[in-house]
Amino acid sequence: MLCCKDVSQKFSESLDLKLPLHERMLIRMHQLMCRYCARFRRQLLLLRQLSRSDKIVGISQDFSNGLSQQARERIKASLKT
Repeated sequence: MLCCKDVSQKFSESLDLKLPLHERMLIRMHQLMCRYCARFRRQLLLLRQLSRSDKIVGISQDFSNGLSQQARERIKASLKT
């Protein structure tokens, strides 16, 4: 049986690549018994979904135009010193 540390690592790997069937089954069995790992998996999936979303709730400022002129000047000044 896998420990929580192994399962959390496998969850992260499964986001990038498809795990073999036996590993997926071991993870699923562990997840059914461990509410903490089940919660961790849900959180990972939520973070993945949010990071792929083009709209993030709570951010109303438009950053599509880049830095303001004032910010550019502050950066230039700090780089000169």
